[in-house]
Parts: sequence; C-alpha cells; structure tokens
Amino acid sequence: MNTSSHDFITVDMRGLKAALVARAQAERVSVSLLVRSAVAAYLGLSADADQSLTTLPTSPTVKLSIRLTQAEAQQLAAGARTAGLSRGAYLSGLVAGVPVLTAGASRVDHLAALHASNAELSTLSRNIHQLTALLSQVNVKPAQQYRVMLDTLSGDVRRHLMLASRVLADMQPSRRSV
Repeated sequence: MNTSSHDFITVDMRGLKAALVARAQAERVSVSLLVRSAVAAYLGLSADADQSLTTLPTSPTVKLSIRLTQAEAQQLAAGARTAGLSRGAYLSGLVAGVPVLTAGASRVDHLAALHASNAELSTLSRNIHQLTALLSQVNVKPAQQYRVMLDTLSGDVRRHLMLASRVLADMQPSRRSV
C-alpha cells in the first residue's frame, strides 16, 4: 500500500498529452517533474531549473521495475534530489559512471561553480569591450585602470577553461560505459 503524501491532481490535457510526453522523454525526466516545473514557473514559484538537465545520451528507454529496501529507496530519492535529477536519470548516471554522481560530489555545486565562472568571464568580456572603446577614442588615461585586468587576463581565462573542462568531464559518463 502506497502511503505517499504527494498531492495529486487530474488534468484534461485536451490533446497536449503526446507533446508533453515527448518533451519529458526528450529531457529524460518524468512527466510529473516537467508539469511541476511548468506550473511552478507559471505561478512564479522557485523551481530547480537544473532538474531537467542531464548529460546522459538519449536513446529509446524502457521502464524498469526494481525492488529496494525502504532505506535504499530513500537514499536513491535523496541522491537524485541532491543532484537535481529525476530518480531515473540519477540511476542512469550512476550506472553510466558519471564521475560527479559516483564520487558523491554535488552536481548542483559543480553547475554553480561553472555558472559563477561564466559570469566572471562575461564581466571580463564587458571590461575588454569598454577598454577597446576607450582606446579607440584615444582616451588613454581612463583606459589605464584596466591595466591590472589585462595583466591577469590570460590566467583568468585559463582558470575558467580548466574549471569548465573539469566540470563537463565530471558530468559525462565514463568511457567504459559508453
């Protein structure tokens, strides 16, 4: 007997079911997760946008039923929640040997680090654009404030690329499972 405390609602999709199911399959998430995310966005509530992201290859899927102890099922659900993935995508990632999942690292933290590094790189890009504008106007004095940024630019870009490659590598299935 299922004693789940989930709130259920039935909705007449009026011809949208096929598109909804296809989108959920394409994103490798459950229809429920996709609908919850859409409703949360519509209501202006916070929803984890990264939950629909996976780095796993898409292929025809099959439904698999497994037996776990209650503790194992809770551990699976908690791991999936922490990773920001559906239970199926999380389990697939574990089976595929995705390093960020198998090492017990935080997928969400990996993505946050990548987002922060991208934001930093974006700031560098804006500063370079502003510097270029100043130099094209032969405005040397204000342009000199960018000297420190230019001195560290190579290292900053190199650090970003190393971080990005590490994060992306940690989120890909290991070669042995492909």
